[in-house]
Amino acid sequence: MPTTTTLNRGLEDVIAGTSSICYIDGDKGILAYRGIDIHELADNATFEEVTYLLWHGQLPTRTQLTEFSLQLARERKLDAQIISLLRQAPKHALPMDVLRTMVSSLSFFDPEEKVNTKDANYHKAQRLVSQVAMIVAAYDRIRKGLPLIEPDRSLNHAGNFLLMLNGERPSETAIRALDVSLILSADHEWNASTFAARVTAATLSDMHSAVTSGIGALKGPLHGGANEAVFKLLMEIDENGADPVEYVLGMLAQKAKVPGFGHRVYTTEDPRATHLRRMSRDLGYSSGQTKWFDYSKAIEDFINVEKKLNANVDFYSASTYHTLGIDVDLFTPLFAVARMAGWTAHVMEQLSDNRLIRPRAEYTGPAYPAKWVALDDRK
Repeated sequence: MPTTTTLNRGLEDVIAGTSSICYIDGDKGILAYRGIDIHELADNATFEEVTYLLWHGQLPTRTQLTEFSLQLARERKLDAQIISLLRQAPKHALPMDVLRTMVSSLSFFDPEEKVNTKDANYHKAQRLVSQVAMIVAAYDRIRKGLPLIEPDRSLNHAGNFLLMLNGERPSETAIRALDVSLILSADHEWNASTFAARVTAATLSDMHSAVTSGIGALKGPLHGGANEAVFKLLMEIDENGADPVEYVLGMLAQKAKVPGFGHRVYTTEDPRATHLRRMSRDLGYSSGQTKWFDYSKAIEDFINVEKKLNANVDFYSASTYHTLGIDVDLFTPLFAVARMAGWTAHVMEQLSDNRLIRPRAEYTGPAYPAKWVALDDRK
């Protein structure tokens, strides 16, 4: 029987297709969107600019950015029935489960629900970027018994998320910190969730179905939940009054994994961690909550020496998100808020030159032909 010549478990290092959206050199620690280095984008761009870049392949002019930002603002609204569904969700429901279900439900109320053209999908992408941020913020307030907050067109995407989440106008420092965080997480090539979205899109399913597939994949702790695990570790250290290094030594002695270190692609420092480390430090000192950064830095320095592992994007995003007033179980939904820009870019790219994604598997079952045994003769 035919078999594959090479088996790469988890499709590691397998090139499954071409893309012009995201470039990664894991050995050199390079991440770039449309060829522009992530450090330049994090230092100079806004999330709106980066979203435009991912979708259009080039940075917007000032006029294009103004119109694009206005369009995102116009789409920053939820149908009353979506709000009703959010109110009906069990208060104990995981925010990622609620987000997955709500994004799927958004398709019912999309004016171009049954249209799968290039223009329709672009409009859906705009709506999804705006609506997903609203869903995450709205559900958190609903489950806490707090009133919903209307968006403010004078604020950008990051500022509106913080406003709708926390109920007060955020500081410029907080807005910029979240803006940079969204930029850093907007895309990352063909990771598990992006690949899932592209596989679904390749069947010529709709944009909402593809993105829902991405959310389902992101929910898994091997992909999107690591920063939650990082902050839970920091809280355990704090609650026990423990020394961070001693606590981690105890974990290693029990063969437990320290979350937030190592990466499938990067063999050197994750370039996103470079910015998040600085943000965690700056936010900690500006807010007077330095302990979370201090714990993190002590753990990072120890793991660098002891295990020769580098912090990844999840490690410092944990303390950064917490300092911004974001609950632990919202860390992964916030990842989805950022990655919505990348998922939709990949769905549109997939559909622009589509071919059904259908890999093969190396068969390891009983040898062919296996013998048929009549029902009465089976033991």
